[in-house]
Amino acid sequence: MVPEEARSNNKRQKDERTIYCLPSDIIERVFLTLPFSTLLRCARVCKQWRNFIHDPEFVASQLQHAPQYALLFFQQETVSRQRCPSDAILVDEALSQSTCAVPVIGPDEFLFGSCNGLLALYTKTSTIKIANFSTGQCLHLEKPVKNLRGDHFSLYTFGFHPATKQYKITHFLRDCTQTGRPHNNDNVSIIQVYTLGDEKWKDIPIPIALNLNTVRNSGVVNNDGTLYWLTEDMIANCRHAIMSFDVSKEIFARIQLPEVLQDSAHGYPRRYWIREIDGKMCIATAQTHRYVPRWLVSKIHVWTLDHNKSEHMWNHKYNIHLSSDCILGPNFVHWDRIIIRPSNGDLFASEFSRENYDTNFSKTVMLLNFSPRKHNLQSHNCVKSLVRLDIFKKAGIVHRPKQWEGWELKKWQFWEQNLYKIETMWCRVHQEEHKQMAFAQSMRIELNRLLPRISDDAMRQYIGIKIDQILPAFSNQAMAQAMASIGDMIRNATHDQFLMP
Repeated sequence: MVPEEARSNNKRQKDERTIYCLPSDIIERVFLTLPFSTLLRCARVCKQWRNFIHDPEFVASQLQHAPQYALLFFQQETVSRQRCPSDAILVDEALSQSTCAVPVIGPDEFLFGSCNGLLALYTKTSTIKIANFSTGQCLHLEKPVKNLRGDHFSLYTFGFHPATKQYKITHFLRDCTQTGRPHNNDNVSIIQVYTLGDEKWKDIPIPIALNLNTVRNSGVVNNDGTLYWLTEDMIANCRHAIMSFDVSKEIFARIQLPEVLQDSAHGYPRRYWIREIDGKMCIATAQTHRYVPRWLVSKIHVWTLDHNKSEHMWNHKYNIHLSSDCILGPNFVHWDRIIIRPSNGDLFASEFSRENYDTNFSKTVMLLNFSPRKHNLQSHNCVKSLVRLDIFKKAGIVHRPKQWEGWELKKWQFWEQNLYKIETMWCRVHQEEHKQMAFAQSMRIELNRLLPRISDDAMRQYIGIKIDQILPAFSNQAMAQAMASIGDMIRNATHDQFLMP
């Protein structure tokens, strides 16, 4: 007789051999159908599964099949003398929010890029943080220039070059004097580029000086390893054009805008936004009020840029009806829905109903209310990915943070203080309710002592019922009214009793 335990072990070993004998493409299909959290647990089952799941080919395949999320990032700010830390939430295609915050974002960090599940975060220290928000892996890199005055997270971008399979960070370096102080805060002549895994940053001169005011107002996107930003086309009578920079090939190019986007009808100024839609660079533009720039006096025209070999082609995408310039960046369209941010703190997602490029909103769903925060909100495309960062740890500019623990407490300190205030308020409310119940109980006892003085049984029973109703009357007004009514009834009953012959 074979013992039961031995038969169970033999069956398990046979099942394991059967799994290991499956073709790799079958195993891949099975793994790709699993939720991301289950996939991470599978990587800890055995060495073979771990190697398979962390294989670069499977990581790339998982990225292609991963569902898209909208990552809404709230910058650190101070509202009514209360500090709100930096934070973010994820929204899926069903417009359901994540139940927890993104833990890799520190309270004082600013998001300047999202690519393949990696977040690029600007810190107030001498380092930049790259983090995989799904696995928790983080990489701290030296900034290209330490303690640079006027440095800002909006001067950095982060992206992936599909041809070289490399992740790159770019930095617009302000023109500085020999002392390191910016002598012209508005001009940039050098772009600094760093490739994850390299030993140092690389300086690349810009052929035409870049004006930062234009970049701040319109934005910059890193799309498939190419930077795009708006510039004034000095050749074409100060009209606008798009500058592109291939980060890998280190090639600059000027792209002309469609003629229809250059007109300023009736003398109204025109505003531009450089954004990304469906993996393509796009430009959105509208005419604004002369005296209130946030008010739009025309539709928002959205055009996307397509690449046909060496040619650039503009395609008209949308005409959007909006009354204010609430275009989030760098991604304001998710799943054919536009994210709208009115000035009252509410955030909405509206479906497109399109005819001949004209866009109206057929269905609008409220996502959240981000009060008391103001307008410091970003919208990024994001996925949960298996991209590893530990393979870049040996690079020369990688630093281990001095303070790794304890930041979570700092991040949630503001919210814990608010929670403490709410709990204190409810504790006081509970104490007041307890006092009122005790007072109502004592008054009920005193009034019941007066009931035997009423000889009319029906009246005594009716007043007794009224006295019992005092106990659930928690408000002072209701209790006062009930006691006054009962007092009048007792006085009338006893008075009538004395008047009877």
